[in-house]
Amino acid sequence: MEYFQVMDFKRIQEKLNILADAAKYDVSCASSGSDRANKDNGLGNASKMGLCHSYTEDGRCISLLKILLTNHCIFDCAYCVTRKSNDVQRAAFKIQEVVDLTINFYRRNYIEGLFLSSGIFKNPDYTMERLVAVAKKLRKEENFNGYIHLKSIPGVSDELMYEAGLYADRLSVNIEVPTISGLKLLAPDKKHEDFTKPMLKVKNELNRYKNERKVIKSTPKYAPAGQSTQMIVGASGETDKDIMYSATYYYKMYQMKRVYYSGYVPVSNDSRLPSIGSQVPMLRENRLYQTDWLLRFYGFAVNEILNKEHPNLDVDIDPKLSWALRNLHHFPVDINKADKPLLARVPGIGMLSVDKIIKARQFRKLGWEHLKKIGVALNRAKYFIVCDSRNWERRDLDADRIKGLILQNSQGKFRKQYSQQLQLFN
Repeated sequence: MEYFQVMDFKRIQEKLNILADAAKYDVSCASSGSDRANKDNGLGNASKMGLCHSYTEDGRCISLLKILLTNHCIFDCAYCVTRKSNDVQRAAFKIQEVVDLTINFYRRNYIEGLFLSSGIFKNPDYTMERLVAVAKKLRKEENFNGYIHLKSIPGVSDELMYEAGLYADRLSVNIEVPTISGLKLLAPDKKHEDFTKPMLKVKNELNRYKNERKVIKSTPKYAPAGQSTQMIVGASGETDKDIMYSATYYYKMYQMKRVYYSGYVPVSNDSRLPSIGSQVPMLRENRLYQTDWLLRFYGFAVNEILNKEHPNLDVDIDPKLSWALRNLHHFPVDINKADKPLLARVPGIGMLSVDKIIKARQFRKLGWEHLKKIGVALNRAKYFIVCDSRNWERRDLDADRIKGLILQNSQGKFRKQYSQQLQLFN
């Protein structure tokens, strides 16, 4: 008996190594937005505050048990490590094995939820049925109230998408390639509508739930953390403008909670793809996320940041500063008079600082020292504002000079911090 237990453990561990490694390329695993409370002495709890995350060396989130159900796949997408033509070790979990792993890891405080995706084997519906079965077993048989994120399979039926939303906190369909032309080039077996059909079903069900909830309070929750998607950056030559215009479309049309941007990691020598040595730098991902944030929370329109004249984001500086330098006619902004939307466009002033400024100036006029205490990054903001102080009134600098001064100050600050850190070890 002990022999078979050891063999089973080794077999599960081998599967876990293969299928957890294959899942690392999916970055859309944030878990905020759900409020599934523990009830009936169940196991786990998912709150609106989201889960505590940890990160790998390359910055990817690994807070959830993040695995594929299988890395077998009927498709041959050029950018995917699990494509059917790739010579990799294959594995597949049984439904009960995923359930047992989730419960055991949770009880050991290794994880706070499950992120489950899969290669597509047999057909989309067969694969999705198995994903839903895992979530259903966790909820119904194990009384598990922790966070569950299910990756929806492109081309799946509406019936399965509905059932998935009853048990999962968040659903997601990765759009994978930002443009239809790129998808045709790199994944000719897939159709764009196979991705958007499940998205539309989730959107409609979420709206239906909200309406029914107003009348019937006991209406079962449907995907309380909404839906998200992910785009691969740099696999098919799209500009940053192409990527962000696509993201804006998905936010608007399908009420996405998040769009994630994943830099292409070279996985083959396919002539349709960038060369093996040309991995997309993390900085490009970072700039896209910064732009995404500006569009969602700072009131910017995508064509203000990216357009025909500026199809790609500036590598040296963040997109907000880049916009400000191209639009110096909007500045300087009077900190003590400007409205909230205008304050939000000042480089170095975040939304929390904007709210603090508006509250603080009700009691007195604000100067440089007040702004510094509030948390404004004056090394950038001072070139774009005026306030109740006289120690910075120079306004004869052009965009190139301002950019140079900001970069110079930033590099000097970095060198100072680095020197201080070195002293701690000497």
